[in-house]
Amino acid sequence: MLLSFEDRPPDSPFVERVWRSHSDEAGAFVSIAACHFEMAVTRHQGKIFLTLRGPETKATPASYPAEGEWLGIRFKLGTFMPGLTPGCLRDRNDVTLPDATSQSFWLNGSPWEYPTFENAERFVSRLIRKGIIARDPMVDAVQCGQGQELSLRSAQRHFLRTTGITHSTVRQIERARYATNLLEQGVSILDAVHEAGYFDQAHLTRSLKYRIGQTPVEVGRGEHQLSFLYKTTPLR
Repeated sequence: MLLSFEDRPPDSPFVERVWRSHSDEAGAFVSIAACHFEMAVTRHQGKIFLTLRGPETKATPASYPAEGEWLGIRFKLGTFMPGLTPGCLRDRNDVTLPDATSQSFWLNGSPWEYPTFENAERFVSRLIRKGIIARDPMVDAVQCGQGQELSLRSAQRHFLRTTGITHSTVRQIERARYATNLLEQGVSILDAVHEAGYFDQAHLTRSLKYRIGQTPVEVGRGEHQLSFLYKTTPLR
């Protein structure tokens, strides 16, 4: 594997995961579907920059350079920047923030030091205090089948506005990622169909080809490098 990943659970109610990655050689990978808003720091050949990323609804081919390092702060669904909602960043419409110094970037008119794997939560806490990121509790309520104070249509619009994707799309993405994890662990295709809640093998195949960029057989064989994937449970 030319692109290695390491991740850890966060100590913040706003953050889903903190991860880092390193490449030994240049190569290609499949950027798989993901639901979350994310900040990613890239270090390569003495340069460093921070990129804002939104949800990805489908798999996309991508490449990476040799000797690159990346840090990712993946925020929980419902966490967003009021000035730049995840929908503006959806499907790789990324925004890279301008440099302030060699070790800082500009955000909301102020310089910010680049976060590290170790201090990511402190960095996020500062963003929260400054009002740069916020969290919408209605998203959690919708996922739990609550939020009855809004009509179904109003709740769906609220969810889409905050996350950039529909609740149905979130379920489909999380189910595809869950099935991919099962297949990578050696679970049979038929068992993955049942465990992840697909109708049949054809349904699983269509979903994985669109969301993960591979067939179930290719996933099981580990034929292609995938982007960051951690163990998750599908939304029912």
